[in-house]
Amino acid sequence: MPEAAPPRSTAPPASRVPPRAGARPGLVLAAVSVCQLMVTLDASIVNVALPAMGDSLGFADGSLPWVVNAYALALGGLLLLGGRTADLVGHRRALLCGLVLFGLTSVFGGFAQTPAQLVAARAGQGVAAAVLAPIGLTLIMVTFAEGAARARAVGIWSMVTAGGSALGVLLGGVLTDLLDWRWVFFVNAPIVLVGLLLAVRSVPAVRPPLAGRPDVLGAVLGTGALTVLVYGLMETDRHPWGSVRTLGTLATTVLLGLSFLCWEARYARSPIVRLGVLRARTAWLSSLLVTLLGAGMLAGFYFSSLFLQNVLGYGPLAAGAAFLPFCAGTAAGSMIAGRLVARFGGRATLTGALLLSALGMLWFGGLGLDSDYLTGFAGPSIVTSVGVGVCMVANTAMGTSGVDPREAGLVSGLLNAGRQCGGGIGLAVLSTVAVAATRRASTDGSGSAGSGSDGFGSGGFGSGGFDSAGDAARAALAAGYDQAFVVTAGLLGVAALVALLFAPPARQ
Repeated sequence: MPEAAPPRSTAPPASRVPPRAGARPGLVLAAVSVCQLMVTLDASIVNVALPAMGDSLGFADGSLPWVVNAYALALGGLLLLGGRTADLVGHRRALLCGLVLFGLTSVFGGFAQTPAQLVAARAGQGVAAAVLAPIGLTLIMVTFAEGAARARAVGIWSMVTAGGSALGVLLGGVLTDLLDWRWVFFVNAPIVLVGLLLAVRSVPAVRPPLAGRPDVLGAVLGTGALTVLVYGLMETDRHPWGSVRTLGTLATTVLLGLSFLCWEARYARSPIVRLGVLRARTAWLSSLLVTLLGAGMLAGFYFSSLFLQNVLGYGPLAAGAAFLPFCAGTAAGSMIAGRLVARFGGRATLTGALLLSALGMLWFGGLGLDSDYLTGFAGPSIVTSVGVGVCMVANTAMGTSGVDPREAGLVSGLLNAGRQCGGGIGLAVLSTVAVAATRRASTDGSGSAGSGSDGFGSGGFGSGGFDSAGDAARAALAAGYDQAFVVTAGLLGVAALVALLFAPPARQ
């Protein structure tokens, strides 16, 4: 029988909740920025080291992408649980445990002697990241009062989030070329130590925001739905969308998702996701926008990296360095986002930033064999990244406004899960689009885009093997990448339309 609705909270509105007593805001922001940087770095730092890992440990054919997939699968599947865990066990405890686990699994990965050990280490990193990713935004919400202070903190956090992947490619190339592939894991040890020192000094030990027993069945259903979805999408490069296996995983995702919603809405005593939080327009809208943005940006970053290496012939280190303008643009967009919202309002700022990102992706869609770096890559990188930086700050600020501090972990988990799952969905869909376009161009031009992965494999950064391909083959690959960029621009355009129709217009 359904339970009665819980009594209305007597806590003051989140906008009037003072900063947490005993916290040191500057050090808290430094701690969560270090954690977020490590989480985003490790999503991409291994990519350029994949060939060296495969040669050193003897990976079987087709199994090397699981070095990437194991991390993404654990992170995407456990984000909601990780966000709610912080509310139940305490923010300080969750942060410290996540850092320790990340450090131990990183060292284990650095010393791995077999493929199974390395994949297990990556899965362990993903579990730790599922705790660390939402706790960063959660601590910002409970430490900084809503307003200018929180906006600045969210801006820095968003800048780290957006720039971490590009920096990961660069750092991975430097460590692999100058030292050894194992250092892409060992480098996390000093980062973890810095994070632990900052967390111990800045985050106070207080009573967990929520009491009661964890929602075990809800956690199993929710985590199961996300895990099956992420796994099914990652396997679409080997099993087409219309295959029995892919359709079966999608059907299983729908079944688990509906069961999760039913349990959370009617029977759970302490739901892992209180569905009532999505009644607020800012909550569901920011979750939807970050899903679309994640789909567009992860796919755009992936295909632009492949374009540099497989079409223009850049090496891993040069390809990583090519993304420095993207990092600079993201930083600039993050810094001006607060002033734009204050002057023009959330609706106009979000819509304009998403349209700017879409224009940048359309610019990317014109890349070809004769493209030069300055006008063909750096230009669209700056345009796209400025829009991304503004959008991430404005959207995160909108999604976290008016949130009860006791549900900060839940909202943070929703935003992070949306970005992660959106990226996985976008990458799977756009990979299919790009491969089809490449095959059409190859057939029309009587060329060959290569063998095996068609230049779109999961471990594709620096491992596609197309640097010496003929002009016809490289032109076919470029046509596929360009088609992916154009569709990505369409996704960002849809997000801009959603923001125009539903985002609150008020200035902050």
